[in-house]
Amino acid sequence: MSSVVLAVTSSVVMGLGLYFVFVRPPLLPEDLHFFERSRTQVDGTIPLLTTWLRDVFRVMGGYMFAMGVVSFYVAVTAFRDRQRGAAVVAALAGAASVGGMAAVNFMIDSNFRWHLLLLAVLWLFALVLYWVERTPRKSRDT
Repeated sequence: MSSVVLAVTSSVVMGLGLYFVFVRPPLLPEDLHFFERSRTQVDGTIPLLTTWLRDVFRVMGGYMFAMGVVSFYVAVTAFRDRQRGAAVVAALAGAASVGGMAAVNFMIDSNFRWHLLLLAVLWLFALVLYWVERTPRKSRDT
């Protein structure tokens, strides 16, 4: 079950990566609110900002997608087969990716902070399940 949860969570990360590459606008309404500026004011002050941010988000989305692909592969192979080090790799990957995204989104008071926290909690849930599945259960007969 833990490998399924990790695979599903990794798939969501892949989806987020694709969103960043193909759909995410350079500036969200919350970004403009943070800047305390209108889109017109931002474009007038820094005319190439949105062009630059579009490229930045494409690169970031590519990395997010790649992270999701690799994590998905780990989930359905090494994690599922309980290979040595698989849980450590999954824990480090989760902390550095979805954990970091959630933390930063809370620091900037993003509208998406709770969504990203849920993603991080699901990743952590996969690790907890991995540990629970590893723990031998006592027989009721003894």
